[in-house]
Amino acid sequence: MELFFLIVLILLMATALGSGYPVAFALPGAAILSIGLAAGAGYLFAGNPDAYFHTGGPSQWLSAGVLNLRGVYWEVERDTLIAIPLFIFMGLMLQRSKIAEDLLVTMAQLFGPVPGGLGISVVFVGALLAATTGIVGATVVAMGLISLPAMLRSNYSAPLATGTISASGTLGQIIPPSIVLIILADQLASATDQASTARKALHKAATGELSMPSEFDVGSTSAGEMFLGAFVPGLVLVGLYMAYILIFAVLRPNQAPAVHYEGKFDGRFWARVALTLIPPLALIFLVLGSIIAGIATVNQAGAVGAAGALIMAGYRLHEGNGRTYYPAVMAILGIAVIAFALSQYEMNIKAATTREDFTGIAVGAAGAILLILALIWSGFRTLRIDNTLQGVMLETSKTTSLVFIILLGAAMLTAAFRAFGGEDLVREFLNSLPGGFWMKFVIVMAVIFVLGFFLDFIEIAVVVVPIVAPILLADPSANITAVWLGVMIGLNIQTSFLTPPFGFALFYLRGVAPATVRTLQIYKGVIPFILLQLLALGIVGALPPLVNYLPNRVSLLSETAPPPRNPRFQYCLDDYAARQVAGGEEAAALQRLRALDLAVLPEDMADDLSGALDSAETALASLDEIGRTYGAVRAAAVEFRPKLANVRRIERDIRGLEEEADDLRVMAQRIRDPELAERKAELEARLETDLAVIEDLRATIPDSWPDDYAAFSELINAELAARNGYRRNADSAYEDAAGVLEVLRANEEFAALRPDLDGLRQVIETATPEEGEALVEAVEDRLDEVAGMRDVKRSLSRARRALGDGERDEAMAGYEEALAAFAAQEQWRTDAAATLRAPLEDYLSAIRGSLGVRVQDKLSREQALYLARCQSDHRDLSLNF
Repeated sequence: MELFFLIVLILLMATALGSGYPVAFALPGAAILSIGLAAGAGYLFAGNPDAYFHTGGPSQWLSAGVLNLRGVYWEVERDTLIAIPLFIFMGLMLQRSKIAEDLLVTMAQLFGPVPGGLGISVVFVGALLAATTGIVGATVVAMGLISLPAMLRSNYSAPLATGTISASGTLGQIIPPSIVLIILADQLASATDQASTARKALHKAATGELSMPSEFDVGSTSAGEMFLGAFVPGLVLVGLYMAYILIFAVLRPNQAPAVHYEGKFDGRFWARVALTLIPPLALIFLVLGSIIAGIATVNQAGAVGAAGALIMAGYRLHEGNGRTYYPAVMAILGIAVIAFALSQYEMNIKAATTREDFTGIAVGAAGAILLILALIWSGFRTLRIDNTLQGVMLETSKTTSLVFIILLGAAMLTAAFRAFGGEDLVREFLNSLPGGFWMKFVIVMAVIFVLGFFLDFIEIAVVVVPIVAPILLADPSANITAVWLGVMIGLNIQTSFLTPPFGFALFYLRGVAPATVRTLQIYKGVIPFILLQLLALGIVGALPPLVNYLPNRVSLLSETAPPPRNPRFQYCLDDYAARQVAGGEEAAALQRLRALDLAVLPEDMADDLSGALDSAETALASLDEIGRTYGAVRAAAVEFRPKLANVRRIERDIRGLEEEADDLRVMAQRIRDPELAERKAELEARLETDLAVIEDLRATIPDSWPDDYAAFSELINAELAARNGYRRNADSAYEDAAGVLEVLRANEEFAALRPDLDGLRQVIETATPEEGEALVEAVEDRLDEVAGMRDVKRSLSRARRALGDGERDEAMAGYEEALAAFAAQEQWRTDAAATLRAPLEDYLSAIRGSLGVRVQDKLSREQALYLARCQSDHRDLSLNF
């Protein structure tokens, strides 16, 4: 019956959406009605309102929907949604102030003489508007009103012209900042938590271990990472569009002719180009650049974009009048003053104490006041001229409300879908497909592509993604990143604006296109661009670094980058070290230090340094062992992987049947009413059938499997042991030697302690016990600041305790012992510094970036860039599960 009510849920939703009922009410309405019907049917026919739910009951799932609604608004981790109204405001303000129109006209004049130049200019402007507005409807309408008539007058093919405008208008869905990417990041943040739990359960079921290594876990994502990940794929898509138009124009010049500019390319023209291009490009730089550089969060960048759009609208709407650019100049001046204050002064008002500190704060406040006044002035202009500000604010409120209401309704629909076991059905279906992860992925992407014919991008993002994303992210065989999955889904969802019959970009263009352009021509024109989007999808799918590299690079080069000991880095760091030591510099430095006499050091320090050198030799040998064991695993995996996939599939089916058997057993035990004896017998019969199938499945596991698994596990464990042994010895090779060098580098500080130590003789002889103990303790504290003073401090501590007890003779004996230890150190420190310090520094310098990389405080730039590349590819982890 759960399946029946799941079908009811889907039919209710499809009927409501197909009849034109508002999405915001169709989604939660279908959920509430289906849950209510299931509860009523369960009460009438089974005497239990929970009977027809997969798990739980109606109150549980309705409350789950309510909790999901609360999560949209009150979870701190989901504050990224605040960026949505900011970017919507930015896009609408730029569109209403006719800055988009200026871009189109100027770029058409600039690119017109090139074959297909008008089409290329439309794509170029579409990319710029996507990076500043992200509003598909506004972009398509603006370009349709301005560019389409010009392209048709220039004898452009109607399908090419309409297809170019429609496709270029949808670039705002993948080129950041994008509302789609923000919503996907929000949905994937929850999906990664579920995927992590599922992967841990899979690891425990496969290996029997209670905990899973953190390097096997699923990484989450954020809107900022989604923006970074989508940046290069967006440029790939723009390049494909431009290349297609150029090739089309070369092959069929009569359908995409060059259009020569009637004016002159003089200084006035180039000044107009600069004035038209530079402000939007500067805004793009401020918004995306601040995110990429890690200076601002997505919310902060959205606020910067909204403020920048308001300033630009202020001078564009006031164009031709006096003092046109005064607010913009005032804003630039304010920003310059703030930047100067930040670079020259400490701007922490809580820590301000000096006159200079308060001067810096005053300068910064003056810059902030200038910026605020510029924003107020620009806002007043946009409000006064054509009531632009009010219209933009009203439209922003409507659009934002629509997005959030759909998110709320989708939360309830997802709860209902899970209530009837829909999520488990989807998981079982996808996991049962042959071909592993990629078959599941292709099926999911195909479903999303088909849904794009009928549903809006928000509906797909908030309904489909929460269901399928945890399943795809949990699969260890591909070990994809959430950023890559989000960008792939974003590229796919983008086609929903172009695919007939309900592509919204087609509707927008149809509404402003002249009557001479037939609807069929618009449909025909978008087909090549849909194919180009699918091609871009294939390129990005085959080359994950296009998505993963930029987020990795920004993260690893930031001030808050994780330390080298982070478990996720170890595989790539092993590979990096192996490449570094291939040059032989580490081995040569090791041998030079090994040839020296370590007897000049105290025995314990000599043992430490000798042990470090032994560890270095072992670590270098372990790198070869890692290569050998890794090669053995890869060779054996060719034959073992199909066996593993087959057995894990059987075990997965067994676990599913065992869970179903447990549910059936519980349901049968709960039935005590004699009138329901037939229902109880039916449940018990199903239970017996499941148990029989479980036994049959267990019998299909090959008899050789335990031996095959044990043999392969031995290879895996050998590689793991080699890696762990290398890491342990590499750390010791650097840390122990660095400890010795720290002592030798402290010789000057050591020599400076002699006057303090000599001055204690009179203290011990004449001072009162309390005063003497305090003075000796002060010297002890100074000894702590110098490396290698443990033996001197130990003797001095004995003297201090004796002095405190009034035992001056014993205190003097301890003091003399400390002086002797100090004198002994003077001798060996001088000798060791002369013979060992330089070779030891050379040794540590040689191994710092290879064997010693894990013990450094942070990654070097070279190491961070290598890790960014290494981690950009997806590494198959299935052999560990």
